[in-house]
This record gives sequence, C-alpha cells and structure tokens, in this order.
Amino acid sequence: MDLEKSLDKIRDYLKGKRIIVAFSGGADSTLLAKLAVDSSSEALAVTVDNGVLPRDCIANAKMIAAKIGIPHQVLSANYLLDESFSSNPPQRCYICKNKMYDKLEEFAQTKEFENIADGTNISDLLDDRPGIMVNYQKKILTPLVYGGMTAEDVRNALKLFKLEYSSSTTCYATRISTGAKITPKKINRIAYGETLIKNITREKVIRVRDDDGEARIEVSNVDMFLNNGILRHISSELNAVGFKKVLLDVTGNGDSKKDIVIYKPCKDEANKIMFETELPFEINIQDTCKELEELGEDIKCSIQMGVIMMEFGGRNVTIFRKGKIVARRVKDREDARDLMVKVLPLIRRVI
Repeated sequence: MDLEKSLDKIRDYLKGKRIIVAFSGGADSTLLAKLAVDSSSEALAVTVDNGVLPRDCIANAKMIAAKIGIPHQVLSANYLLDESFSSNPPQRCYICKNKMYDKLEEFAQTKEFENIADGTNISDLLDDRPGIMVNYQKKILTPLVYGGMTAEDVRNALKLFKLEYSSSTTCYATRISTGAKITPKKINRIAYGETLIKNITREKVIRVRDDDGEARIEVSNVDMFLNNGILRHISSELNAVGFKKVLLDVTGNGDSKKDIVIYKPCKDEANKIMFETELPFEINIQDTCKELEELGEDIKCSIQMGVIMMEFGGRNVTIFRKGKIVARRVKDREDARDLMVKVLPLIRRVI
C-alpha cells in the first residue's frame, strides 16, 4: 500500500470519532495527532508526565501540539512511588503503559471522549514491546497499524506534511538495567549526564545507560567524542554525580531499520517464494488462534506443538511459538509484506 492510500485509510477510520491521542510529541503520535485534528469530529492530545521523562519532553510536546493546532493537556503522576514499577521487573514497560492508560481512561470518562488512540505502528509489532499488550486489553485504537504504516512510512509522512517532532521521547527508566531498582538518584544522574552531553555535542539523541553504577554513553555521532579534553570533562562530571566508571559505546545510537519480511529461498522447490519474520518474543498460540479467527480463513492450531498453520487467499502462513512467522506461496515481497501487515496485529505474545 502506498503512502497516500495508507493516509486516506487512516483518515476514513478517524472520521466521526471523538478521540484522545496519547501524545509524546514523537514521530508516531505527532503524525496521529495531525491526522486526528484534520479528520476526527474532535481530537485532544494528552501527555502523561510519569515523573521519569526527559526534562524537555513536556515542553516539546506542548510546542508541537500548538503547531499542529490540536488542544493539549498534561496529566501528572509519579511512577517512582509505585513499587511494582520502581522495582524494575522485566515487564516494567507493561506496568508503565497499564498505569498510563488507566489514567487516560479515567480522564476520557470525565471529558466524555469515547476513544483513546496511540501512535503504535507496524514496525513496533516487530520489537520486544510488552506494553503493546495493554493496547489489546484496553481496546486502545492504533490507527497507524490499521493503515499498515511502518516507522519509515511515518517519517515520510511527516516530511510530506513538513511537521516537526521530538526525536527522543523514551523515559529515563529505559536507561536502567532490568532488575536494578529505579531511584530518584539514578534518574537525576542520568538526566544530568544526557543534558550535559547534549549541550557539549549539540546532538539531539543521547543515551546514558546506568549499568550497575557505570555510565554507558550511546550517541549516533561517535567521532565528536574522539577528543581527550571532551572525554575527560564528561568523565569528570559523571564521576562527580555518582557514576563509578564512564564508558563510550562505539556502536552508537542510530535507529535500526528492520524489514517486515526477509526473503528465504526454498531449497526443495526453486520456483516457490518464501518470506519470514523473526519476532523477539514468545507467541501465545492459544490467544493468537482466537484472534486469527476473525480473518475467516482455514486455521489449524496445535497448542501442544506450538504451531499455527493458516491458508490465506491461496497463501500459507505458519506461526511458531518461538516467534518465527513464515509465509509461503506468496507472489513477491510486496505480497508477503501485505500479508504480514494483516497477521502481525493479531499476534498475542507471552508476557
């Protein structure tokens, strides 16, 4: 599906809806807010300040919402007061998103909005994001998924509309290793480190990871760090706020581009085309089977074997518990991509 068709599909989906957009000011929610304010009957952007967001995140969200022309409201919370979150378990992102949408649901009821939507896109479904399960459980709308838009499609649409957006909106809690308690001290030193390095380098996206008291710096342009004076200054400042050691990750912090499908030639039948996707999480076979039933296709599920086989318009899809999805008898890459766009939103993961 080309970009304009995807955008038109989303516009039609939003028509007549009174909608709250979960708004961070990042690429996805910015595009969604633009489409919502243009197409829905009423749209409101709402940002939940959870107490662990980058310092400029709220200010940027306000500025971007104003430029789009969508009303904007900030709801305040402090997730560090919740032990289930601050203990930093593997499902922390699920807990975080559940808390956020609890607050948005409560707010939506007071304002009599029927729908809440977020900027989840198709590419997000390929990543290890347990919080997406909250969308399904709370019936949060995902118009960009409905329109089949990938992260690359979103960036292209933003260029088309000449819209600015925040390049970094992830919370500071994501910088702390799973299992290590999230504390105000850790959040403050991470915030200080990222602000310091941004001011020195003028880079927009900086990550300072807190690995058991060691600062691991990730930045897209590593070259500018290859200066002894700059390195000594940053190391001294981060040591002063409590980091035991300062490390520079030379792999950088660029956005990784992940294809929805990868071509895999069939060894036995040279004329057959096969594509596959490898998801970084385990699939709940039973729940996924139930969701796939809405496609009305021939589906065979084996919970014991951990596999689903489905015939879809002459094509074959096999889904494995370990995360692999294989598409056979497809025409070409575009056909396989369209098939995955239909299947991926119906996948349910193990949390």
